Amino acid sequence: MKKKHMKKNKQKSKKDNQNYHQLIMTFLKQKQGKSFKRKEISGALGVKQSDYYLFREAMNELSRSGKVQKVKGGRYASAAAQQKITGTVQMTRKGFAFAADENSEEEVFISSQNLNTALDGDTVEIQIFSTSRGRSKEGQITKIKSRYRTTFVGTYHKSEYYGFVVPDNPKVYRDFFIPDKKALKAKHGHKVVVELQKWDASMQNPEGRIVDILGFPDEPGVDVSSIAIGHGLPIQFTDSLEAQAAEKELNITPKEVARRLDLRDEVVFTVDPPDAKDFDDAVSLEELENGNLRLGVHIADVSHFVKAGTDLDDEALERGTSIYLVDRVIPMLPEHLSNKLCSLQPHEDRLSFSCIMELTPEGEVADYLIKESIINSKRRYTYQEVQDIIDDENSKDKFADTVRKMHQLSRLLRRNRFKDGSIDFSTPEVKFVLDEKGQPIDIIPQKQMHSNEMIEEFMLMANQTVARHIKNISEKGKPKPFIYRIHERPDQEKLSKFNGFMKALGYKVEIRNQVTPGHFQKILKEIEGGKDEIIIKEVALRTMMKAVYSQSNKGHFGLAFKDYTHFTSPIRRYPDLIVHRLLKEYENSTPFNRVREIKNELKTVCRISSMREKQAMDAERESIRIKQVEWLLKHQDMTFEGIISGVMAFGIFVETVPYLIEGLVRVERLTDDFYIFDEKTYRLVGKDTGRLLRLGDPVKVRVASINRERNEVDFTLAE
Repeated sequence: MKKKHMKKNKQKSKKDNQNYHQLIMTFLKQKQGKSFKRKEISGALGVKQSDYYLFREAMNELSRSGKVQKVKGGRYASAAAQQKITGTVQMTRKGFAFAADENSEEEVFISSQNLNTALDGDTVEIQIFSTSRGRSKEGQITKIKSRYRTTFVGTYHKSEYYGFVVPDNPKVYRDFFIPDKKALKAKHGHKVVVELQKWDASMQNPEGRIVDILGFPDEPGVDVSSIAIGHGLPIQFTDSLEAQAAEKELNITPKEVARRLDLRDEVVFTVDPPDAKDFDDAVSLEELENGNLRLGVHIADVSHFVKAGTDLDDEALERGTSIYLVDRVIPMLPEHLSNKLCSLQPHEDRLSFSCIMELTPEGEVADYLIKESIINSKRRYTYQEVQDIIDDENSKDKFADTVRKMHQLSRLLRRNRFKDGSIDFSTPEVKFVLDEKGQPIDIIPQKQMHSNEMIEEFMLMANQTVARHIKNISEKGKPKPFIYRIHERPDQEKLSKFNGFMKALGYKVEIRNQVTPGHFQKILKEIEGGKDEIIIKEVALRTMMKAVYSQSNKGHFGLAFKDYTHFTSPIRRYPDLIVHRLLKEYENSTPFNRVREIKNELKTVCRISSMREKQAMDAERESIRIKQVEWLLKHQDMTFEGIISGVMAFGIFVETVPYLIEGLVRVERLTDDFYIFDEKTYRLVGKDTGRLLRLGDPVKVRVASINRERNEVDFTLAE
């Protein structure tokens, strides 16, 4: 009788449990898109205290089955009612990620516990389950649709029982377990390339195999090669691509001359850094009888040699850009093209694409001509050589008069640009002097000269003119598909943080909701020459949206231009090459079907080019950081002047001047007092002494420790 009663109770319990399944699912589906704590659900369902164990059991079963999703803060939501999107993961160094919906481009926040096994750049399926703090959606990665990459660079460590690889990239947040049979005889401390082979669950580490051994970090070239490979950058071209490039010839026939502007008798010259090999832009200037000036910007005609749909073109798109690492250049095109046939070498005929602008004495474009041309550069100048002519009124240089007139024109264009609201974001830069082993023996601060600014102004003017030209040739009021370089207005959240940052430094500024470039420029003008100038410019730069390539002509906020594109560097930027092709194609009418085809092509070009540009910038910054740390290793006994570039609860970041090396002074190394973090004013406050350590304050520091593997520097205050 007792057994029969127990069986009856079990059946009742099971029935009640199933009943709670249904009640819970109905409640959560009715509250679609919202999440609740367990007690909130039990309260809404009127669960009795005596039945709470049944409710809890039902919740656990639904959670294990995936019908109910456990989300941030111990909350629950219906998995079936949640929206699923596809996006690309963008990891942060802090361990969480964002992903942009591939359809709406809306950003979704993904916490570290909801990453599943996703890595930076992966295409994933995301289940949306809540709106985070009223701003952006939050979600969980439920499926890895495709891996962005499967090989990574790191340092191999061998313990007594197993091996593992610590990735160089801090965004790769897990070490790779390496079975001995897959270690490729790597030694402890080797820089290696590891291939991801298996990662089934987020609670385990990924398993990999070593596919290449790069060498020890202090061997020549290993450090920078590690960066290139770690960012997925192809260091060399295949033999087939090199052969295809080598077949190209500069064959300037009478027929080719007849269809181009022949400018070989004009005074045209290039101005570049002393170590440049690919000269992709040249300039000319002449005075007209009507008092106007004719400014010529002549660009290497890469599109003549690299045709759409060829292997060379596919490779150029895949690379997107040339990459300038500290000890080498990884070019977009093979050297035979980039440094020889396309490069505007002095005293040699070269095919070019010219944007010739007639400018009034006020610096306005009165007329222009954009046409394929042939030039013969009369001189290859360095920036310093041009600056010497500008500075020396008695210079006997053959083209000194032209250089001085160019300089005067560039100052006028620059004044006009800033008057219109263009923002000056020039920040300090450094250049490394390396020995034969690639080790840094000196860090030299780089100064921006008038000669640099002169060429910059001419390129900006040409890029604007080309973008405006597309408006002028629109058909039936519809602009033709094109690539623009756009820079959108900063978002409100970032502006609010910048506002708080400025107030913390003691500046009485008010950042308007609809901020204009001119307003931003005014703020930066006020701090010019002050002790906070460098740090404020850096924070202002981070406040800005990133410039990208787009088919939509949304203007360039930072430059205060309504129309802007990239026309002037087709040897090293793929979008410029496409712009050249489109300009040629649009000389004739474009059929409707072809217009639709171009739009689809440009969508891919803009996406890949923007992505590759970011990849290149990350690699370039990392190569600079590596050499800074290598240099610092040999100068650990020095005391450095610096400014506080960041304040956190765990310490202060200090950037040395003029070497621009950033390191952390940990709060435990501030032994003169107990410091309290004041988040609102970006400062640490000494509890007993009242000493303030504020953003932008000058300090002196010494090296406390260096983590070579992570390229992290710890400082201690020298006072």
